[in-house]
Amino acid sequence: MGTEDLARLAGERVDHRFKGLPPDAEGLTVGELAAQRRNLFTGGFATPVLALSAERLEHNLALMETYAARHGLAFAPHGKTTMAPQLFRQQIERGAWGITLAVPHQVRVARAFGTQRVFLANEVVDTAALRWISAELDADPEFRLVCYVDSVRGVELMDAALQGGSRPLDVVIELAAGEGARTGVRTEAECAAVADAVAGTGTLRLVGVAGYEGEVPQADPERVHAWLRRLVALAVDFDKAGRFAGLDEIVVSAGGSAWFDAVADVFAEIPELSAPVLKLLRSGAYVSHDDGHYRKLTPFNRVPEEGALEPAFRLWTQVVSRPTADQAFVNAGKRDAAYDLDLPFAQVVRRDGVERPATGISVTALSDQHAWLRTTEEADLEVGDWLGMGLSHPCTSFDKWQLIPVAEADGTVVDYIRTFF
Repeated sequence: MGTEDLARLAGERVDHRFKGLPPDAEGLTVGELAAQRRNLFTGGFATPVLALSAERLEHNLALMETYAARHGLAFAPHGKTTMAPQLFRQQIERGAWGITLAVPHQVRVARAFGTQRVFLANEVVDTAALRWISAELDADPEFRLVCYVDSVRGVELMDAALQGGSRPLDVVIELAAGEGARTGVRTEAECAAVADAVAGTGTLRLVGVAGYEGEVPQADPERVHAWLRRLVALAVDFDKAGRFAGLDEIVVSAGGSAWFDAVADVFAEIPELSAPVLKLLRSGAYVSHDDGHYRKLTPFNRVPEEGALEPAFRLWTQVVSRPTADQAFVNAGKRDAAYDLDLPFAQVVRRDGVERPATGISVTALSDQHAWLRTTEEADLEVGDWLGMGLSHPCTSFDKWQLIPVAEADGTVVDYIRTFF
C-alpha cells in the first residue's frame, strides 16, 4: 500500500461533509488541520463529535499483532469494521497478511489504496463484480484475492462470469457453522460436491476451507471447539483426497472477535499437510474494541494473561435540555451512535475543562438526533455540559462518521481517520 495513495486523503478539503469538525477549518486540507494539533475540547470542534483515542488505538493494534505472532497465526483483520484505508495500512505494517472484506465494493475501496491481499468472506455471484475482480487479477500479478464458495450453483455462476480471464480466482469452501446458521455448506458430502464443481472449472482454484465460528448455534467453548475441529478435519480430508495438489500453501481460515482464542487452540492442532498451512485469523472489531458487546465477549476475558483490549471510541455530546430533575437530553442520537446491540454508555462529564465520572447518568433511549438521559439525585448535570459516551459495536460506529479525529489523552488531535462506507 503506497504512501502516495494515502496522501490523497491528507489533501482532501475539510467542509460540510464532515460532522463535528471546527467550522473555521473550512477549506483547509485534512493534513493542514492535523498539523495544527488542535485540542478536541478547546479547538473549535462542534458536538456531537466522535473521537478515537490515539493511545488505545495503538495499544489494540500492537496487542493483536503480538497475539497472532505468538500463536503462529496469519492475520487478515476484517476491514468491514472500519472501512478505513489508513487503518488497513497500519494493520499491514504490523504484519497482517492482508485485509478481510465482505462485499466487492469494499474490495474496490481497498484496491484504490493499494491493498495487495484480500480475503473476501462471501460467495460472489454478481457478474459485473466478478469481471472487475478478474480484470484486477489480470492487471496486477502481485494482487491476490481469496473468495468463499458455498454452492454448486454459485460455482457455475462464477465460472460463467470469469470466462476469458488469464488467472483463476482462488476460492475456499465455506463450511456452515451448523444447522440454522448463516451461509456455508451444511454437510461434508455437500462440501465435496462443491469442491468437485470447482475442480471442473478452469476459472476457479480450490485453495482451502474457511468459516465463521461466531455463527455456531448456542455458542460456548465446547461447541465452538467442536466446529473448528470439523473445519480442520475437512481440510485434512480434502488434502488426503488430493484436492490441494500443486498448491504452495493451503488456506484454513476462521476467527471473529469473540472466539479467536478457540481458533488459536484448534489451529495449533492442524497436522502437517501436503503444503504449508496458512492459518488465517480474521478478527476486525479489536481495532477500536468497545464498551459493550465486545467488552463482554472478548476472548481476553478468558485468557487475561494474554493482555486486554481497550475501548478506543468516545462520542462527545452536549447537554441541550434539562427539563426535569430526573431527565436530560444531549445532542446525539441514532444518526451518530451505534445502537443495534446496546445503547451508548454515559461515562464522563466535562464542565469548565474539568472531567469527572458520569455518576447517576444513564442513557435510556435514542431519537434521531437526541439521546434520552435518566438522572438520579447523584447526577450533577447542566445545560452546556459535555457528556462523553462509550459505544457498543465498532462496525456500526465507524459507519456513521466519514472523518474521525484521533485524540491523545489531553485532547490533542493528531490525526483524522477517513472511512468509506
